[in-house]
Amino acid sequence: MSGLDHPALAWTRKVPSLAQDPVSGFDPEAVTVSETVEIAAPASVVWQALTDLPRYAEWNPFCIRAVSSLEMGAAVEMTLLNYAAPGGLVPNLEYICALEPERLISWEMRHSDAWPYPARRDQVIEATGPESSRYFSTDAFLGANGIHVFRFAGPWIKRAFDDSGRALKARAEALHAGGA
Repeated sequence: MSGLDHPALAWTRKVPSLAQDPVSGFDPEAVTVSETVEIAAPASVVWQALTDLPRYAEWNPFCIRAVSSLEMGAAVEMTLLNYAAPGGLVPNLEYICALEPERLISWEMRHSDAWPYPARRDQVIEATGPESSRYFSTDAFLGANGIHVFRFAGPWIKRAFDDSGRALKARAEALHAGGA
């Protein structure tokens, strides 16, 4: 099971809707969902690769730098490749908002007057067996501006997330095989 119906994304059914909260409300029409990647490695190994932020530059084609303590509420300082303008880099600062080891890591960009584009990224790992798992990622663009961000950025963000998911698969499978 992947997408918004996945149990790890239950938050989407518990938060205010866009109609209830035009600043940060959830709109199911403004969500990018990556492809689901089947990984020949245990969820623990996928989690190890996903949370080894200092090594992102070795394998992650989208987020080439990430720094965080990975504690609830902690900042995640990232450098992203700009898929909208190839060759450019984009600094990004989000905050850990959900953490379930070997299952889910989420960070969010909060609404502010300076940046009225709140969003939440969820990265979901699901164990499918003792030696296998699956992974997918979502980005929910929140509030009244969310649909506009989704329409502009959704396609390239999906491409970036799909690329990252395939790269995570390769990284986790190499770690599991003892080759990374």
